[in-house]
Amino acid sequence: MQGLDDILGGGIPEYSFNLISGSPGSGKTTLCHQIMFALATPERPALFFTAFGEPPLKMLRYQQQFTFFDTDKVNESIRFINLSADAATGDFNQVLARITQEIEAYSPALVFVDSFRSVLREAEHQPEDANNLQRFLQLLGLQLTGWQATSFLIGDFLSDSGSHQILTVADGLLSLEQSIERNSMVRKIQVMKMRGQATLPGKHAFRISSDGINIFPATIIHKGPEDVGEVSKALLCKKRVTMGVPHLDDMLGGGLPSGHSLLIAGPSGSGKTILATAFLAEGARISEPGVIVAFEQTPGQSWLRTLGDMIQGQQIGLINLRALDLSVDEIIQRLTHVIKERKATRVVIDSLSGFELAVAPTFRKDFRESLFRMMGILSGLGVTVLMTSELEDRYTDLRFSPYGAAFLTDAIIVQRYIEVESRLERVMSVVKVRGSSHSAEIRRYDITDKGIVIGDPVSGFEGILGGQPTRTKMTKSVE
Repeated sequence: MQGLDDILGGGIPEYSFNLISGSPGSGKTTLCHQIMFALATPERPALFFTAFGEPPLKMLRYQQQFTFFDTDKVNESIRFINLSADAATGDFNQVLARITQEIEAYSPALVFVDSFRSVLREAEHQPEDANNLQRFLQLLGLQLTGWQATSFLIGDFLSDSGSHQILTVADGLLSLEQSIERNSMVRKIQVMKMRGQATLPGKHAFRISSDGINIFPATIIHKGPEDVGEVSKALLCKKRVTMGVPHLDDMLGGGLPSGHSLLIAGPSGSGKTILATAFLAEGARISEPGVIVAFEQTPGQSWLRTLGDMIQGQQIGLINLRALDLSVDEIIQRLTHVIKERKATRVVIDSLSGFELAVAPTFRKDFRESLFRMMGILSGLGVTVLMTSELEDRYTDLRFSPYGAAFLTDAIIVQRYIEVESRLERVMSVVKVRGSSHSAEIRRYDITDKGIVIGDPVSGFEGILGGQPTRTKMTKSVE
């Protein structure tokens, strides 16, 4: 499991004694089954003990829905053992003796006990065994380690203060949690403890799908030259990227500098997506593959009609996200994978407004920080990024992004409406291009069947304020 290995700092240490903690339904058993089916072989078999949790047959019935489940491994590389009868006695020695007997007979490399917390709770109800709890835990940990087995004990350990004995014995502790926020299910995993290696700190989002558990490690921005890929190195030169819209390259001072990020801001219907589509189509035309991350559009709409053949021809990668419980790190991971797979040099994110809505509410609090991390990752990959942002045209308000994120981008193009002789016309201007000169003109443009057609600069009055001519009065009016 790549994501799990990343947050663990390279994987689970061999022969370690680990706890998998979490509330019911958080994914503990699924995580352990995924680990077990990935690692178990005839040469390195696994034992899976069940206590007061689900019976093995019922558990297997539901686990077969996951793609990692391999029927051929059951009873050959993986053996399931029910400890319910032994655990019900509350006799620590009997439970330990049964585990010992099975391990000696099977010589497993991997051992799982689910749910181990239920064994402890049952034993705690027996006063005569209360003093033996600590001894039992120590013996179990020592024996599992002595048998050269990597072991996993599964239960809700962190919610009960009575679990402190086993927490101190364990070499590793993984905590899984889940919460419902509005209509979104948010799941997170954290490495609370892992002896002998540096782990990735913090809580990391994960999703349970038909493939099992997919973990999305919190992205770290790398800026060193050793982290720059081949695509990034090829783009470090000062070349310009053509936009695919006549006259727009001239407005940008010769095209958008390679590796820059560009924000297209404007109200609804101003042509942001059409401009972004032209940007990707131009890249495909000159053999510069691209990726579009679409949050608002659905199949059959404008960008798909233009880019459909290019998407089918693998010139442009498509990530169409409309879920409402995503994490930013999940989006970044999927985007990074497609960029590397397609060797893409152009990326379109349409739009930031849809991006925010697609993120689960718990992650929206840090949306601005998440954008910063995402832009850092994309910059490290050396791709040229175009983002669109929906803005309400308030006429007197010249904001460029509702997220205060305009400073993150290297270039900004603003699209607006003006009123001319009782009708609306569209205008655009280049607000900034970092490290480069650019046109300061405000130019009319039309949206036609051929895309965006940029016309002449606006003239005839001193300025434009929400489409209304404005003039500077030199004398004070007298009432």
